[in-house]
Amino acid sequence: MEEKPNQDIEFMKERMKERPLNRKKLLRRTILTASMAVIFGLIACLTFLLLEPVFTNMLYPEEEPRQVELKEENVNEEMRPEDMILEEETETEPPAPIQQTVVEKVEIELSDYQRLHRLMYALTQQTEKSLVTVAGVETDKDWFDNTYENQGLSSGLIVAENGKELLVLTELATIADADSVEVTFFDGTQAEAEQKGADDETGIAIVSVAFENIPETTKEGIEAATLGGSGSSLLASPVIAVGRPLGSSASVIYGMVTSADTWMNLEDHNVRILTTDMVGADSGSGVLITLSGQVVGMICPGSKKSGSKETLCAYGVTDIRKKIEKLSNGQEIAHMGVMGTDVPEEVTQQLGVPKGAFVTGITMDSPAMKAGIQSGDVIVKLGTADISSFSDYQDAIMELSPDSSVTVEIMRQGVEDYQEMPIDVILGR
Repeated sequence: MEEKPNQDIEFMKERMKERPLNRKKLLRRTILTASMAVIFGLIACLTFLLLEPVFTNMLYPEEEPRQVELKEENVNEEMRPEDMILEEETETEPPAPIQQTVVEKVEIELSDYQRLHRLMYALTQQTEKSLVTVAGVETDKDWFDNTYENQGLSSGLIVAENGKELLVLTELATIADADSVEVTFFDGTQAEAEQKGADDETGIAIVSVAFENIPETTKEGIEAATLGGSGSSLLASPVIAVGRPLGSSASVIYGMVTSADTWMNLEDHNVRILTTDMVGADSGSGVLITLSGQVVGMICPGSKKSGSKETLCAYGVTDIRKKIEKLSNGQEIAHMGVMGTDVPEEVTQQLGVPKGAFVTGITMDSPAMKAGIQSGDVIVKLGTADISSFSDYQDAIMELSPDSSVTVEIMRQGVEDYQEMPIDVILGR
């Protein structure tokens, strides 16, 4: 018997259904992922900002500014009468017979005088490339709360560059209380400047102008000044006052040095004052240059303490050169508070005063006074430097730093003779 299929049996069919979407859970995961991404991004940015300068300096180290070293250039000037000495008593052969020479008489005309002044003015124009006008800008408010600016102006001298900035010598009084400092170059270009160093005793200061603030065309025309010697040999030498000797820019005066043996006694330093026959303004500033273009003096109101208010006087560059150099390198000048002079040879022989730096005075509340140094002492050693004159003392203290301790060996007069005494001094600033 044949069996028939069971028509009652139904085949089971499986149908796949998708799981219901949990929107809240998906939203939480999305927010969490986005938050983690933001956090990791912030951490990456912060890490980059912190480490980027480190890696940049490792791969491309920034060059440090060069140390400035100022030197004096000695160019032979006109031959002086004392140099016109015949070489005699060295000849082994009989002198040649005297020959008469007829010198043609030359008439000097006004055009020659005009030409001489044109040549001198051309020299001043060349020096203008080393001169700037320094403006100290002070911001204040009037009674109605309106803001206004005051400007103090003085001449500045470009003394050096350190590879990153120009260094300009100027008057401290112009920029001492200024909110900002501006420098104007020979072509009228202006640039921001910053005070780099100052010396209260002489009233000089150094301001720096970053190269990046100076246009290339101006930078190409700038020249650092040539410093000359400012010794007693400058007496009766012709000089030119340039800068702002009359209180206005680009003013020029011709004259000569009438005195070169006057000294200004300052704390730890004596400065030669060059007096001229030129009459300038009380607010005059600038420099004195020789006919060879060398800068030999800095006109400064502080230098008029020993001369007439109308006569132009200047600090001898030789005596402030080391201070200019130290300030240009951003270094502070150490002070001990000693005023002094040399011990003449005849005083040593007749009175038995030792050779050294003779102390003529002590500044009140100075490191020297606190340590016990007195007037009449003779400094014979400062640190490791032997001192045989006050010039030696000046050079030695310029090598030291403020707040450092130094042993000063002095000779102090006793009942019968001078006694050696070591004194420890902590230098001031």
